[in-house]
This record gives sequence, structure tokens and C-alpha cells, in this order.
Amino acid sequence: MAEDTDRRRVLLAAPRGYCAGVDRAVIAVEQALEQYGPPIYVRHEIVHNKYVVRTLEKKGAVFVEETGEVPEGEIVIFSAHGVAPEVHREAERGKLATVDATCPLVTKVHKEAVRFAKDDYDILLIGHEGHEEVIGTSGEAPDHITLVDGPDDVANVEVRDPEKVVWLSQTTLSVDETMETVGALKERFPQLVSPPSDDICYATQNRQTAIKQVAADADLVLVVGSKNSSNSARMVEVALGAGARASYLVDNASEIEESWLEGVRTVGLSSGASVPEVLVDGALEWLAERGFDDVEVVQPISEHIQFSLPKELRRDLRAEAAAKLEG
Repeated sequence: MAEDTDRRRVLLAAPRGYCAGVDRAVIAVEQALEQYGPPIYVRHEIVHNKYVVRTLEKKGAVFVEETGEVPEGEIVIFSAHGVAPEVHREAERGKLATVDATCPLVTKVHKEAVRFAKDDYDILLIGHEGHEEVIGTSGEAPDHITLVDGPDDVANVEVRDPEKVVWLSQTTLSVDETMETVGALKERFPQLVSPPSDDICYATQNRQTAIKQVAADADLVLVVGSKNSSNSARMVEVALGAGARASYLVDNASEIEESWLEGVRTVGLSSGASVPEVLVDGALEWLAERGFDDVEVVQPISEHIQFSLPKELRRDLRAEAAAKLEG
């Protein structure tokens, strides 16, 4: 039987989309709006996705760049990317009620930074300059942390004592590039200490693993995610490195260009860790309308991790439930 050369298919990567930290942060804003009523202020985008931010704005969330923009006495939620200790102090000075929606895996890196700084290590933080997560982590120990922005930056690193150096990393980086950076750092500093466990989050690693498998068999790989989403942007780079002829980052189906499909028989599709599934569904519908209606799920690994809501919300929910019981 002759091979069907006209077959057009989509390899749909799994896992994809929301990770446990993003899910927790988005639910935290929704729960706060329901529990306290709007407006609820959120410092920076709760997660890096335009659709999510617009949806929450319609429900009454107000996104601000700085804590000082929040009126005195109001509620402010800190985003999943984490904040520096100074931001917490600013909130106290402004008499703000705070809900900390920092991803627990980011909090883990913050605690590592504090611990190693207490032991007087020079901390080499691998990450992208200006990213909110990097700013938050650096704020935990500014006198001890040096940012290393990729392997090309390693030559610029200076430390006080080459025998007392540790590396940490932003949680949303490319696993391969981070290991390349660590390798270069170890060449310069053979006594370099590694963190107790990998800082790159499980969801980032899993999505990169899946996109690698998809990219190996795809002519074109589409990653749904916003341009300011670090983990989404890294997935495009990983797909190209894994063999895809072309790969693009799109916020939604409207950004896919017809010309990308020329000569394409297999499209790989995935989404970043801050992307709701409705946007992937839209991309699948767009592709199906153009003949790519044969969808095969590629799932090299499963995810089952969940995080509880921020402690402030859990406390108030318990108080509310107790009041109802007494009533």
C-alpha cells in the first residue's frame, strides 16, 4: 500500500500548558476576588500571559508595576515569579494586606540564596537580566549574588574565593543551556557547589522533554505563549535545537501565518507553563480548518503535582467556614 503523502497531522505535546505554580497563582487571584470583592491589586502580571491577565482584569483585578501604586489599606497579590524582601517591606509601610502567590519552586530558590549567603558563599545566579524572578531572587542576598546570563557571560564572572562558590538558577531556563553554563563555570571554578536539587522547575523540564520528542518528527513547531514568557521562549529554542525546520511563538491562533504551512506535513504543537488550554484548542481548530485534523498526542512523561493556595487565603477561608458553622 502506497504511503499517504498528503496526510497532514499534528503532534500535540504533553504535558503542556499550566504548571502547578501558575494554576495556584491564577486561582489565588480568582479566589481573592470572590472572597474579598474587587478591586484586588496584583503586582506585575500574575503570570506571563496576555489572555490570563485580560481575563482577570475583566473580573476586577488591577495590575500595577510597583507596590507604591496600590492605595493604602488595599489587598495586593504578589505574582508567581516572586518578589524581593524589600517589596514585602514596602507593602508593610503602605499598610497593605498581602497575598503571596510566589511559586513554591521559586520560594525554594530564594531560601537557597538566603542559606548560602548566610554561609558567606558567592552565589552565581544563572538567569536572564531583568526577568522578574531574577530580580526577586537577587533581592534576597544582593551582596552575594552575581548574575550569569548564559555561557557567554561566564568569562566576566569574578568571585572573592574560588573555593566558596555556588550556582543557582532561574526556574524557567533551557535545561541544556543551563547545563552548558554550569559546565563553563566549573571549568573556571572547579570547587563550584551545586544546589541540593535542580532549580529548573519540573514543568519547564517536562515541557522541554516533550517538545524535543515532537520536534524530532515535525516540519514546523508552534508554541503557544506570550513573548515575555521565559519558559515559552525557551521551548522554541529547544524545538529548533531538536531538529524542527522552523518554530514560532504565538500568543494565539490569530498570530499563526499561512505561509508557515508551505511544504509542511507535520506540525508540532505545545504551550508554555502559563498558557490556558483554551488557547491551544484555538490553535488546533485553526490547523484543522487547513487540513491538519489528524492529532496524535505525544506524552513522554506525566505530571501529577499540585500546590495548595497561599497561606493567607487558606487562613481566611478557614475563618469564613468557621463563622458559617457558628452561625
